[in-house]
Amino acid sequence: MIIDQKSVINRTETIAAVTTISLVGLGILQVILGEKISQSVALIANGYDCIGDGFVSGIVWAGLRFFKKPADQRFHFGYYKLENLASIAATIVMFLLAGYIVLRSYNQLINPQEIQLPFVGVIVASIAGLVAISLGLYKIIKYKTTHMSSVKLDAFNTIKDGTTSFLTVVALLLSSVGYHAADSIIGFIIAGVIVTIGFAAIKEAGYMLVDACDGDCLMYGLLIKTYAERVPGVEAAQVVRLRRTGPVIQGELEITVPGDMTVSELTRIQSEIIKISTEKISELERLTITVVPFEK
Repeated sequence: MIIDQKSVINRTETIAAVTTISLVGLGILQVILGEKISQSVALIANGYDCIGDGFVSGIVWAGLRFFKKPADQRFHFGYYKLENLASIAATIVMFLLAGYIVLRSYNQLINPQEIQLPFVGVIVASIAGLVAISLGLYKIIKYKTTHMSSVKLDAFNTIKDGTTSFLTVVALLLSSVGYHAADSIIGFIIAGVIVTIGFAAIKEAGYMLVDACDGDCLMYGLLIKTYAERVPGVEAAQVVRLRRTGPVIQGELEITVPGDMTVSELTRIQSEIIKISTEKISELERLTITVVPFEK
């Protein structure tokens, strides 16, 4: 299982690097085309959005590089949470880009300019959209395997980039038939999409950093308690504390057993609880079990 997980992370790291190079390249092309030739704010906004999304993938790639490092004397639980920091850093970049796009869109709205060679921009934006959506869908598949929040952010951010590319195509087509306001309106929409995804991502990463347990984490806690109480010799399971770190869950369980139980019997019970829990919950990496003697 560990080898498979590392292999998946290696492939995810590779696709993050490919995304970085692809989106930055396509973004620079759109910015140059928008600034120097077409004068389209939507195309410029989408270009900067592509570049920003490329940098987001680059930050995620760097986070994955650190993520693979084993636990050491300083980081006893490994480097899992660095990917949450990577998600927050990537989100800050997204917010900065959204602010710049809003400014450019506002300027275009009050001082509209005619779009030049819109169909060239349509071709470039369409290519960028197809590339981004293909890469994003692949990342979603990998997220289901790794359960890493930074990979999830990168996946949805890449798909978002593909969506905004096709919105840019719509803006260019409308501008070509005289609806010049569409260029700035699409710019505002692109900025809004960026901010919406950014808030969702920073919320999830923040929850993980403060060890919040909700959703499936709460369900896993109830399941572990149920599994423990079904093991012969366990009188009750009182406390379950879980926290998610990257793709894995670590937890603490308190069980009550008869006070005259031998060490060998207690070891058997602990091993059985851990075995059942890890088999049923594949994301559970570590479960620490403390024992309290039963008192009538």
